[in-house]
Amino acid sequence: MARMKLSRRCSCSVLVLLLIHLGAALEVPLDLPQPPTITNQSPKDYIIDPRDNILIQCDAKGNPAPRFSWTRNGTHFNIDKDPRVMMKPDSGTLLIDIVGGGKAETYEGEYQCTARNDRGTAVSNQIVIRQSRSPMWAKEKIEPKMVQEGAPLVLHCDPPSGLPPPIIFWMDNSMQRFTQDARVSQGLNGDLYFSNVQPEDTRADYICYARFNHTQTIQQKQPISVKVMTHSLVGERRPNILTPKGSSSRKTVLRGQTLYLECIAEGLPTPVISWTKEGGELPAHRVFEINFKKTLKIIRVSEADAGKYRCTAKNYLGTSSHVITVNVKAAPYWINEPKNLVLAPGEDGRLICRAHGNPKPTITWMVNSFPIDNAPSDISRKIMDDTISFTKVQVSSSAVYQCNASNVHGYLLANAFVNVLAETPRMLSEPDQVYQVIANKPALLDCAFFGSPIPQIQWFKDNQGSVLHGESYELHENGTLEIAFSQKNDSGIYTCVATNTHGVVQNQAILQIKDPTTIIKQPRYQSVQTMGTATFECKVKHDSTLSPTIIWLKNNEELPDDSRHRPSGDVLTIFDVSEEDQGSYTCVVNTTLDTNSATAVLTVLDRPDPPADLELTNPRDRSVQLSWIPGEEHNSPIQKFVIEYEEDQFEPGLWRHLTDVEGIETTAALQLSPFVNYVFRVVAVNEIGRSEPSLPSEHYYTQPAAPDKNPSGVEGLGTDPNNLVITWEPLKGVEHNGPGLTYKVSWRQKVGDDEWTSMMVANVSKYIVSGTPEFSPYELKVQAFNSFGAAPEPEIVIGYSGEDLPMVAPSNVRVHVVNSTLAKVHWDPVPPKTVRGILQGYKIYYRKQGSLIKRNKQHTEMKILIFSKDKSHGMLPGLEPFSLYKLNVRAFNGKGEGPASADVTLRTPEGVPSLPENLKITSPMLDSLTLQWDPPLHPNGILKGYTLKYQPINSTHELGPLVEITIPAENETTWTLRNLNYSTRYKFYLNAFTSVGAGSKLTEEAITVMDEAMASRQVDIATQGWFIGLMCAIALLILILLIVCFIKRNKGGKYPVKEKEDAHADPEIQPMKEDDGAFGEYSDTEDHKPLKGSRTPSDGTVKKGVSDDSLVDYGEGGEGQFNEDGSFIGQYSGKKEKETVEGNESSEAPSPVNAMNSFV
Repeated sequence: MARMKLSRRCSCSVLVLLLIHLGAALEVPLDLPQPPTITNQSPKDYIIDPRDNILIQCDAKGNPAPRFSWTRNGTHFNIDKDPRVMMKPDSGTLLIDIVGGGKAETYEGEYQCTARNDRGTAVSNQIVIRQSRSPMWAKEKIEPKMVQEGAPLVLHCDPPSGLPPPIIFWMDNSMQRFTQDARVSQGLNGDLYFSNVQPEDTRADYICYARFNHTQTIQQKQPISVKVMTHSLVGERRPNILTPKGSSSRKTVLRGQTLYLECIAEGLPTPVISWTKEGGELPAHRVFEINFKKTLKIIRVSEADAGKYRCTAKNYLGTSSHVITVNVKAAPYWINEPKNLVLAPGEDGRLICRAHGNPKPTITWMVNSFPIDNAPSDISRKIMDDTISFTKVQVSSSAVYQCNASNVHGYLLANAFVNVLAETPRMLSEPDQVYQVIANKPALLDCAFFGSPIPQIQWFKDNQGSVLHGESYELHENGTLEIAFSQKNDSGIYTCVATNTHGVVQNQAILQIKDPTTIIKQPRYQSVQTMGTATFECKVKHDSTLSPTIIWLKNNEELPDDSRHRPSGDVLTIFDVSEEDQGSYTCVVNTTLDTNSATAVLTVLDRPDPPADLELTNPRDRSVQLSWIPGEEHNSPIQKFVIEYEEDQFEPGLWRHLTDVEGIETTAALQLSPFVNYVFRVVAVNEIGRSEPSLPSEHYYTQPAAPDKNPSGVEGLGTDPNNLVITWEPLKGVEHNGPGLTYKVSWRQKVGDDEWTSMMVANVSKYIVSGTPEFSPYELKVQAFNSFGAAPEPEIVIGYSGEDLPMVAPSNVRVHVVNSTLAKVHWDPVPPKTVRGILQGYKIYYRKQGSLIKRNKQHTEMKILIFSKDKSHGMLPGLEPFSLYKLNVRAFNGKGEGPASADVTLRTPEGVPSLPENLKITSPMLDSLTLQWDPPLHPNGILKGYTLKYQPINSTHELGPLVEITIPAENETTWTLRNLNYSTRYKFYLNAFTSVGAGSKLTEEAITVMDEAMASRQVDIATQGWFIGLMCAIALLILILLIVCFIKRNKGGKYPVKEKEDAHADPEIQPMKEDDGAFGEYSDTEDHKPLKGSRTPSDGTVKKGVSDDSLVDYGEGGEGQFNEDGSFIGQYSGKKEKETVEGNESSEAPSPVNAMNSFV
């Protein structure tokens, strides 16, 4: 469509559409007077099926409605006189009844339709009606073709002339098409060409078929018999062109048609055809070499395709060529087809009818179906070859003009009317149309109009007074406004105004610019194993007013309809992936305005298919070559081939590995053993896994021979001091190399024995030599024999006769005490000659005899530590302080332990004691409290006494000054504190000490009573009924309180645990106030840290805490080894103790129950 661009450099402020009548072709509304216009007609060359009714189409529009008539072969066709011909109502279409008994050939001819009203007459093309014909071959007798092997042959088809021409193909009696190739192919004329015949071409059923598509019939020629004679072979020869004949030929083709150039050659070997164009290149993208390069096909031929084309046939003996000169002619084709012309009275205009062709077409004009020279004269009309000019037309100038451009190859006929009208502007587009456009895309706002004179068009936006113009806007002749790259700010209301001398009319359009739909996360390439899961994602961003739909495609087609492919919006999941799922997957996002897509490829990986066609070649005595054809790799390259074998003599049914070869190999030279009946198979391996095994190969038997190797793993080791057991790994079955396998076992002492002693054995893998001296070295060898000879001389190995127990114990055993839990033991190694075997190490046996405090003997379990043979000392860890131990040292070899050394006594020094036990606070009084406890369970020395520290806790949980008391150890496990404040909580810290130092602290809290009366009744109250009832009531209230607290805590309420913990902080970081000595912060140089979280149980006992003086743990009863520094070589166990760590104790306020217990 022609356009007119408006430049910003335009000096005028009003955009006016300047319509040139030459290109203006307005659609006249049908309610206005207008001449006829042909809207539908049958093709010029109309081939009909003689069995069907004939339908000749001719439709037209106009106002008044057109009247129709027909001519046949140039004369009027009176359809009223033929009862088989009917014209459709309101149409010129003819329906001719053939099915009811009419004969199609009666109605063959040239038809032309005429449509007229009082404003003019339009005519159709000249429609030539011909019936389709499918004649049969004439009967003929075809002689058999006798041809020498290697000679050329042409089987002629000579199909009957049909309308349209038939499609030719060759088949046999079984209706199977013959396979065609470079040697045998069909020509354009239907003949079957053999460049050279071969014995397999002999057959009696070469049949040429002609298919007539129009009548859907197939005709066949009589079968042709060909017999190839092989007794006299036609020799090799250079090519010769069979068709076209001669060295050159000519061919004419019409512009726009498809050109076929053919060149078929004979020769032996079969020639290869190539094409060139002399003085130019073959047209790219329009040329194709088909029929095994024997045919050159050029589509949409143009004048530039004329020239000389050379085909060359070549084999190794020479070449032959043929030149085809192509002439391109042309039926007429339009350069300027005349358009309907709408003029107002007094206007000027013109009709142009311009066409090209080869030869140049002749232009003739008609008016209202009559030659213009015979038409009534019109002073407003002037004819100049292909142009008619009109000046100051009037209503009487309305008419239909026909332009005919013709040459020898065809004709063109065009109707164009001149319609003289005086009409006010009118809008043909719907008012207030809404246009939704994606940003950066063209926006086209319609403004279809009509008026005579042709109105001027102007566009406005949002009621602005200025006309739209500039590079951003383009106005088309039909009134459409185009915005090439629409943006968001182009949204709004647009007004189209049409103006001519008779009036003004306007129309509005609403433009909405939308955000484009984009794929922000595209599906990605997937590489998935079979039976795996593939997932593709397609995340989309779109305009909020648009609703996208996502469609998933596979290879640009719909997804398979099965349960494995599950699209769910922007996600596609493929379950149980199989090989058929491989391909490209596309997510297509559609909205009402735009579409977007993204594609990803799914590659399915699988194990390779098994190799096939195993073949054995190059047989040798001990080797054979195996070849195979690899199976499909399934997108994962084959890394290697595994060759396995099975033999039927030693382990039938068991496949064993033979060798591996690289994945690029397809053959392997296999090294084999004698006397084996082999069968082979091949397994392909890729990254995914192993293929199924191939089918087994044929059997391959190797001849027997002497053994190639001797048994491996020969060893000599005695089980008793007077024997030597010789063992070996027997040969595998395929290593026997022949029948009658035996072993020759030979031995001699390494020192002092020159002669070998030998024994032949069979079916065993050990031999026992008796009467040997203890632990003596022997030279050993084992040689294989079979019925065909001996294996090579075997290697000599060294073995030893049996060991005996060591004779002596380590001497000069001494002990150095390192600390209270660790000692170091020294000894002198045993002499090597007394070991009577291979020394493996030393063992220290030790046992605790008892404590140095109680002086009583304890029969504890004996413990063992093992040390390597190169050690002469070792560490004993985990000893108990202030205890008596006895120990000895023993050497051991493979046979066992030697005698023990003399016992050595070990005394460990004192250590710090453990926690005091069972601290209780009893007899609470107004100003005193009594503490009771038990001595430490492990004093670890002589107990010197106890250290008791205490400090008050006020109502705000602050700690007061710390008081320290030392209590002698002489039977003192009770202490009463006096001069205490009444009704006051105290915190107590108690630990024991020896001369080495103090142990861990034990803590407790208690409260003095409120007054003397309460103190005097504290024993009696507990037995009173009312007190028991009161306690029950308090317990009930406490239970209710706990439930309420629990509910509040679950609802987010606070429970002041943290505040209480902070109140019971370490007394060392709470110094007293300097001015008044009242309760406040206190610090001490000693480590007095209260335990967090400690509470007094209702029975008054104190639970034992965790000590910070823990011992190293060892596994008791096991054997262990230590290095010189005391680290373990073996295992050791001892008792594990935990003592209270003062810094981890808590001073949290006691519960009401604990408070009441302090009064009991």
